[in-house]
Amino acid sequence: MTPRRSIRRRGDPSGGNDHFASESAPSWPDHIPPLLRRVYMARGISDPELATPRLAQLPPPDGLLDIQAATELLADAIGDGRRILVVGDFDADGATACAVAVRGLRMLGARNVVHAVPNRQVHGYGLSPALVEEVAALQPDLLLTVDHGIACHAGVAAARQRGWQVVVTDHHLPGEQLPDAHAIVNPNRSGDAFPAKALAGVGVVFYVLLALRALLRGRGAFAGQAPDLATLVDLVAVGTVADLVPLDATNRALVAAGLRRLRAGRGSAGLQALIDVSGRDAGTLSAADIGYAVAPRLNAAGRLDDMALGIECLLCDTPGQAQELARTLDRINAERRQVQATMVEEAETAVAQCAIDSGDGEAPVAYCLHDPQWHPGVVGLVASKLKERTHRPVIAFAPAEPGSTLLRGSARSIPGFHMRDALAAVDVSHPGLIERFGGHAMAAGLSLPAPSLERFEQAFCAQVAASLDESLLQSLVHSDGELDPVEFDRHHAEALRDGGPWGQAFPEPVFDGEFDVVDWQRVGERHLRMRLQVPGRRQPLKAIHFGGWLDQPPASRLRLAFRLATDDWRGARDIQLVVEHLEPA
Repeated sequence: MTPRRSIRRRGDPSGGNDHFASESAPSWPDHIPPLLRRVYMARGISDPELATPRLAQLPPPDGLLDIQAATELLADAIGDGRRILVVGDFDADGATACAVAVRGLRMLGARNVVHAVPNRQVHGYGLSPALVEEVAALQPDLLLTVDHGIACHAGVAAARQRGWQVVVTDHHLPGEQLPDAHAIVNPNRSGDAFPAKALAGVGVVFYVLLALRALLRGRGAFAGQAPDLATLVDLVAVGTVADLVPLDATNRALVAAGLRRLRAGRGSAGLQALIDVSGRDAGTLSAADIGYAVAPRLNAAGRLDDMALGIECLLCDTPGQAQELARTLDRINAERRQVQATMVEEAETAVAQCAIDSGDGEAPVAYCLHDPQWHPGVVGLVASKLKERTHRPVIAFAPAEPGSTLLRGSARSIPGFHMRDALAAVDVSHPGLIERFGGHAMAAGLSLPAPSLERFEQAFCAQVAASLDESLLQSLVHSDGELDPVEFDRHHAEALRDGGPWGQAFPEPVFDGEFDVVDWQRVGERHLRMRLQVPGRRQPLKAIHFGGWLDQPPASRLRLAFRLATDDWRGARDIQLVVEHLEPA
């Protein structure tokens, strides 16, 4: 199941494609060490202002289609005191988007704002007719979707039939037909001139609030200074990182501002509590900490329980209550990890059987995995894990609910293969096979009847085989080159840590080199800890390879791809190498 993997040095930069403009390229400030400048240059950035963009550089919202119509509808609703219903989604992006919308609308003067979120087990994804029927008891005048809606034709129609105004804010790729909403704000709409196409759902609704504030200011709605919406960027940062959208300049500016707020202890009570229960240090919080510790605890509510609990935590302003909610989310997350471990083990067995069934031991170009006992809220994590381990597109399916004949699938892709486009191609060539689908290049979701699974698997794998370049099936670890012996120190480790935020399309720096293994030990069931001799350095360095234990000792000399990281365990101010890949030298 282990894919072919090799280390490749990053090539010379050909220039960045970020949409921030700079009239000149000033010299780098002294506090940015040459190593970090080299890393930025390898990512196409030669201007220090583009390396660490600020909120003041954000592109204005004017280019967003329907932004005027959406903000006028919201402004009129606020002015008339009408009820606004914010409908979120059951992942971290949808939850933070809901919290940003509710908090932001109230800051801008809305006196009658309520919110709702679909339950994965009951309503399925997005604004469905069933959810519309349930929230009708709230008697909204205007319904605002966040992080969904672009594919919710039936739900939007059901809401309009009740006489509600509907404003959709979303970032998922639209289909050929748009829902019949009063306004749709989505930077990925055809003809939309807004340059930042990678916004997460929380980023889109944040932009709607920025435009709404400008409109209300023009109407004279604020007696004094307009509300400071920058107080919401902690939530924007968490949702953006959690949704794994590319960290272009706009998203880096939003995430960096949110991290600064969280590090200063000025984040919302709910996020501060989630940081605490995850065992992370808020003062040095990174995007990786959000992705690996904070977001999973928030996501756990939507996976196994009800994301209403997660949104309640994000909207809570009382520290004690926020701590209680965060501890509940932490317990749910622990349960999620147990469920996930069992499902991943079963999925690995199924993948191994695929190689046996092929007769030649060759792995297929893609995997469609299904088990009637799997939990629909965890299949996305299973698909992600198996995609990482096989370096193949993976779709994992589970019954929409126990005993249901409707399957919900979660798809994950590899770089270079557009998952949503592949599903769209299958939908065109096999009409009616897929009940509904949506998503992005790297991740998508779909539903189909259980009896159609075998036909879908054949059609999907045929589509992958026809459109996927086989060279993409080799996993590459991209390296920023070797480190000089003097760069293996705390100063450079901190500069790399704080030089981000790092994430999708703006990867965390990885280096390579050859090292002698001084000693090693197995840690837990799968991890490998080593001490390595660095050429030109007297003391050996600690290294950890998570998931790197392969039932045999490492070679005495290794070539590694690694991250240079700070190590503050038990108050130590040390450094260590976090190994991404190893092979005999």
